[in-house]
Amino acid sequence: MAGQRRGRFLLAVIDVGGTLPPNLGLAGELVRRGHDVEVVGDPMTADSARAAGCGFTAWSTAPRLDTVADQTAMITDLESGGPLRQLRTARDRVLLGPAGRFADDVVAAARAHRVDAVLADTLPGLLIGAQATGLPTAALVANVYPRPTPGLPVMMSGWQPGRGVVGRARDAVARRAVRAVTDRIVPGVNAVLAAQELAPVRDLFELFDRCRAVLVMTSPSFDFPAPAIPANVHFVGPHLGDPDWALGVDWRPPGDEPLALVATSSIYQDQVGLLRRVADALGRLPVRGLITTGRAVDPAEIPAPGNVRVVRAAPHRAVLAETAVALTHAGHGSVLKALAAGVPLVCMPMGRDQKDNTARVLRLGAGVRVPQDASPERIADAVREVLDDPAYGAAARRFAGTLAEEARTRPSAADRAEALLLG
Repeated sequence: MAGQRRGRFLLAVIDVGGTLPPNLGLAGELVRRGHDVEVVGDPMTADSARAAGCGFTAWSTAPRLDTVADQTAMITDLESGGPLRQLRTARDRVLLGPAGRFADDVVAAARAHRVDAVLADTLPGLLIGAQATGLPTAALVANVYPRPTPGLPVMMSGWQPGRGVVGRARDAVARRAVRAVTDRIVPGVNAVLAAQELAPVRDLFELFDRCRAVLVMTSPSFDFPAPAIPANVHFVGPHLGDPDWALGVDWRPPGDEPLALVATSSIYQDQVGLLRRVADALGRLPVRGLITTGRAVDPAEIPAPGNVRVVRAAPHRAVLAETAVALTHAGHGSVLKALAAGVPLVCMPMGRDQKDNTARVLRLGAGVRVPQDASPERIADAVREVLDDPAYGAAARRFAGTLAEEARTRPSAADRAEALLLG
């Protein structure tokens, strides 16, 4: 923002894969604009924070992830068992159990570094700590807008917005179900708020309302439109850069056939079986394949045919400039990077927010969906369909134009963060 004074920001984050690169991308842009950014987070984040030009403070009392193995163990625990068990585990290990310690650490870091504003991931403890500082605060949402809202399907449903009486009734019932779940942790959240001498909330998402801004780090044209979004919510566009650990990799497979990029989660999602079936599928096609396994999977676990190269990471932004089709679990970052490059998609959602992103890809006409347990034959058929039908590529390129126009004309995440310094 032209003429903006230099400021000091605190960025409070946890490393759950797709949320970290956009948050650190914002931090890096603020540093390039002349601001100071201190990151408070897991020790395994330290190198990436410093690569972005930021200072780093590790959690002192809150739970810490020191290594990828620690992260994998936590995710395995969170995603084991049935839905009720997963909800209890998320409550106890992430959402509520450590919320007070996260809040205390955020407050301590803000005071120690004498910051002017706080940027916080959306965990309750992080938001409460940010608000307890009394400083201007922005909540960072690294995917589509998550708040249950009339006109939007609930997050993790994978639905298109309900149409007609039946569809709208379905969405209303789903919103009430989400509210019933989140209401169960409101008393615990209020205990953490009371400990920070903050007023209680009636609804978990009131924590968003108490922020100066909520920065939704996606395109408003990618997400579904909703008639009633609070005034402090801003769609600031996706982060399209690559994490520091993916740079400088020798990734290009030999040959001149169309390139198929395979990008599943950068963190553990029990994806080895899927990657093996994808490698098998690409071996049946006249393509070059590049499979990026992510930090949690050893490339040696993925046997590959001669036309497929397997690496732990690659600079996707550079790879996508040469890619004809992207096969992905449909994480938000992977999907938006492909669309920004005009590359059509084969989506194989495995969980989390991936069905939601897939629904939006299908609405754009920029790809197809196959089940995560699809056979190599079915996956190969999907790749052929996307490569052979030019409509998919044309739709992806049209949306790439939309993203480029939004980037030129709409305030960015860094612009909105700098606005916090205006008082």
